[in-house]
Amino acid sequence: MSRDALVVGINTYDRLKSLNAPAADGEAIAQILQQCGEFQVTRLPAVKDKENQTIRIGKQTKVSLTQLERAIVQLFKPDGKPPDTALLYFSGHGLRKNLGIQEGFLATSEVNPDTGNWGLSLQWLRRLLQESEVRQQIVILDCCYSGEVLNFAEADPGDRGKGRDRCFIAASRDFEVAFEEINSQHSVLTAALLQGLEPKQDRWVSNYTLVDLLNQEHHPFPQRPIFANSGEAINLTRKWNSSPVNSIVQVSAICPYKGLSYFDCTEADANLFYGRTALTDELLEKVRSGNFLAVLGASGSGKSSVVRAGLLYQLQLGLKLSGSDTWQLKIFRPGINPLQSLALAFVESELSDIERASQLAKVEELIAKGAVGLGQLITAAQTQRIVLGVDQFEETFTQCQDITKRQQFFECVLGALQRDDNKLCLIITMRADFFGKCLEQEYGGLAKKIQEHLVTVTPMNLEELETAIIKPAKYMNLAVEPELVSQMIADVEDSPGSLPLLQYTLTELWQQRTEERLTLTTYSKLGGVRGTLQTRATEVYESLSLEEQQATKRIFLELTQLGEGTEDTRRQVLQRDLVSSQYSEAVINRIIQRLADEKLVVTSTLSNQIAVVDVAHEALIRHWLLLRKWIEESRDILRQKRKIEAAAIEWRDRRRVKDYLFQGKRLREVEDFQKQQTENLRLSDLAIEFIQASVRQRRNNRFRLIAFFLIIPLGLSVVSIVIEKSVRINQLWQTVDAARGKKDSDARIQALEKLVQAGESLAKKDFSGANLSGANLSGADLRGINLSGASLNRADLSGVNLSGASLNRADLSGVNLSGASLRRADLSYLNLSGASLRRADLSYLNLNRVNLSSADLSGANLMRVHLSRANLIGADLSSAILIAANLIGADLSSAHLSSTNLWIADLSSADLSSANLGSADISSADLSSANLSSADLSSAILSRADLSSANLSSANLSNAYFWYAKNLTPEQVKSAKSWQKAKYSEHFRTQLGLPPEPAK
Repeated sequence: MSRDALVVGINTYDRLKSLNAPAADGEAIAQILQQCGEFQVTRLPAVKDKENQTIRIGKQTKVSLTQLERAIVQLFKPDGKPPDTALLYFSGHGLRKNLGIQEGFLATSEVNPDTGNWGLSLQWLRRLLQESEVRQQIVILDCCYSGEVLNFAEADPGDRGKGRDRCFIAASRDFEVAFEEINSQHSVLTAALLQGLEPKQDRWVSNYTLVDLLNQEHHPFPQRPIFANSGEAINLTRKWNSSPVNSIVQVSAICPYKGLSYFDCTEADANLFYGRTALTDELLEKVRSGNFLAVLGASGSGKSSVVRAGLLYQLQLGLKLSGSDTWQLKIFRPGINPLQSLALAFVESELSDIERASQLAKVEELIAKGAVGLGQLITAAQTQRIVLGVDQFEETFTQCQDITKRQQFFECVLGALQRDDNKLCLIITMRADFFGKCLEQEYGGLAKKIQEHLVTVTPMNLEELETAIIKPAKYMNLAVEPELVSQMIADVEDSPGSLPLLQYTLTELWQQRTEERLTLTTYSKLGGVRGTLQTRATEVYESLSLEEQQATKRIFLELTQLGEGTEDTRRQVLQRDLVSSQYSEAVINRIIQRLADEKLVVTSTLSNQIAVVDVAHEALIRHWLLLRKWIEESRDILRQKRKIEAAAIEWRDRRRVKDYLFQGKRLREVEDFQKQQTENLRLSDLAIEFIQASVRQRRNNRFRLIAFFLIIPLGLSVVSIVIEKSVRINQLWQTVDAARGKKDSDARIQALEKLVQAGESLAKKDFSGANLSGANLSGADLRGINLSGASLNRADLSGVNLSGASLNRADLSGVNLSGASLRRADLSYLNLSGASLRRADLSYLNLNRVNLSSADLSGANLMRVHLSRANLIGADLSSAILIAANLIGADLSSAHLSSTNLWIADLSSADLSSANLGSADISSADLSSANLSSADLSSAILSRADLSSANLSSANLSNAYFWYAKNLTPEQVKSAKSWQKAKYSEHFRTQLGLPPEPAK
């Protein structure tokens, strides 16, 4: 193994103060690396010692920038094969240039900041390290100048999790001075390094044991080394007079594997957690540089383990991230009541029951205040940082059924992140298929936050799998047959959710071990991962209720792709397609959740955030005897079912044209199949709709025949009421279908009105771009309807159900939507000018760029609505609720907002000129750059509102309440009317030249 080191110690400078310690520092480091580390050391500056004919670091010799650059390039990017390990040590002056952009430099002898010569750029070094192929990189910087210590972050590439092992150490924090040791020829840092590198036992000193010693050192100066480690341990020095002691733990009575459980944040679990070093380092880098981290992956991918035994345990140790051992770490699962679970996370576990109850009551009282209360808890904590982990974040959707509590929890934890001190770091782990749930409502920007700070847990590669199998056994002094390792990897490779199954099988192998050895023979007797898995599957199935067993059978049959001359394989299915009239969405979701928890299925999402379900392992289809029995019993029926469903999909994709409907013999066969199908193989809802449309078409054809032979020849004036109604409804639908694709059609509007009156549902129909102006559709079922781009000018939509409907860019000017349900509807770019939305519930809707000019929104609930860039000119919003609404750039000129609740709303850059905001609650709102000229703000509450650059010229401020308002200037206030009559803090009154408020 090749090991190279470049040791630099510069005493002599032309323009800077010359130093005493660097040359001695560098020579001492060089000698210990040579003698105890087997490093090939290059010294800079190098001089010949004439007394003993050796090379040493020169005390008086200068080092130029060109020399230093070439030496570092030769170390990390040599012309030939790079070394396995490369170490750079620098002692000398460090400079920091702060001209618009802060830059750090290693000072060479000729530096002269006055002429723009600063030395070697750390940004250059950072790029060089990123491009270097050296796997193990060590950089130690012991430098300062005029009280400025070099901040090593500029030299650290920071790309954690890239398969490299790295160690960075710097003399002190960026606000501290780096000193020379008293009564010593060395600096404080190098003196500690020499002590740490001196091997005390016959075992390697690594970068981790070295920084452990640095953490324990206490110097009489306000200086503490900073460091960052990533990857595996890098061996530095050791004694060479004997073989290293075998440090393997001599314990085999403890199982080194976790079965279906996760690895937790404990020393016992972390010592057995292998294979995720690169991912752990990536997570550490995210925590170092940010305050939010979302770890998403398929069920069974190891999210909880890598966060608990990987990330949090490394933070707890403090050997990879400088100072993290002093942070407070808290982790919890949301459960049924996320806010209560959050409060419990802040209660000290070592207290007595009475003390815990008392502390819990106080914490719950604070948490009840939301983000403000949580912020107070964080502020009061005596620590540099609090890391709050929310494991299995999807429980906020699966277990917490109270939407209000869920919303409060999201607002609490996300709101508390809006701190300037970065003291809180929030980490969540969540199954990837639940990301779609985060998009259903605004949830305080949760989905966007996740997308911006996402790390996806991908399957382990072959090397990582091998490590996860062998290393825990080796730690417990167990032997593992190489043939067993190869076979297990082959059995789980490319299988989603395989890690718990692998651990479960390894646990069974350990329980049946012979002579402290895990063998392929025992593995074969168990049936491998396949045998262990099918046993587990049968146990789970038999534990379910009868209804759940029937639904589970159907789920697994749907997840099986029948082979045509090949083996049956996995079949990925949309989770929503498993819902039927027999098994509701709630039932299916509950069973999928259970099967995913038991690692029998894997849930994930497509690129468009639609949840999909997959079998955890194909071996389940091939070798689970119960499932094989179901498949063989149902093979023919399954094939028929899939053919019908495929025909239904084609009909839907062809815009439901009647030419694609079944007829004649084929339709009769399908009807027979539908009657005879078993409970577990019911057709999809789309297929049933397809058959019903085919039957309706056949009946319509028969009615025409009856009319020809019966009505016309006999001249009958009356036919059966049932037949007449059916014919009429069919004719109305034909009229609607005939107008498909056309913008204007009075016949379509009349037909739709009659269909609604007859009780027909318009759910999921496509009327995009259609002109439905003036249509009376009151009380209609419009769930999921596509009205994007449609014109509904002056239409009557009172009492309609528009849940999940698409109204993107539709024209609803003058429409009557009183009492309408608009849950989860897409209303972006909508024209609602002059519409009546009085007391409507529009909370959480997307109304981006919607035209609401002159609309009546009085008393409407617009909490957390998205109204950025919306046109609200002249709209009546009096007494409306706009809590936390997004109104960035909205045009609210001349709008009526009296008594409106705009608490924490985002009104940045909004136009509120001449708006009536009398008695409105605008506290904590963002009004930065907003135009409030000539607005009526009399008696409005603006406490804690951000008024940075807001225009208040000619605004009426009579009795307006400005206590604790942010970024408010006297110049802004004095441009308004009646500013002397507003309420200000005493300090701001003084700035305005106003006398103190009279005592009450």
